[in-house]
Amino acid sequence: MLNLLPPHIKQAYRYGRINRHFVRWIIVLLFSIFGVGAITVAGYLYLNESTKNYSTQVANTRRQLDAQNLKGVQNEVKDISNNLKLVVNVLSKQVLFSELLTQITTLMPNETNLTGLSISQTEGAIDITAAAKTYAAATQIHVNLSDKDNNVFSKADIVSVNCSGNSAYPCTIAIRALFADNSSYMLIQKKGGGNGQ
Repeated sequence: MLNLLPPHIKQAYRYGRINRHFVRWIIVLLFSIFGVGAITVAGYLYLNESTKNYSTQVANTRRQLDAQNLKGVQNEVKDISNNLKLVVNVLSKQVLFSELLTQITTLMPNETNLTGLSISQTEGAIDITAAAKTYAAATQIHVNLSDKDNNVFSKADIVSVNCSGNSAYPCTIAIRALFADNSSYMLIQKKGGGNGQ
């Protein structure tokens, strides 16, 4: 079959086919640009909504923690932790309380009562509280505990003395006593101390 069309018509057909391909590609390109734009807008809206949701969740969680008194609970946990450290510290020192109590009661003067005995947070020290009928009897407790010849304490300091009230023992005294290096009332001796039991 022979193509007898004049050259300018042939050229018009050829440009028409090329234009049709260009139009298709332009339509595909426009749809692609529209699709990318739609995905970008949808992604932005999704991220914006997610950010708002997470901000709301964080605010709600903070309100719940404030309502549950997180700071108070953290302080209580810290106190418990400190108490546990003190218990471990006390147990590591292993004071022979039964023998120590007997020795301290022999050091107590007349007209006095031993009311409390506790391990101090100071290493190798013990807090002693007692009641006395007179101020002189209360201070005599300090003198007896400070005596280096008792071989129990190397040093004893008065923390407080208070005389008030009309009870049988109106005076109270608090003393912090430091164990002597050669004290036989501690299973684990201080460095440089004598042998323990």
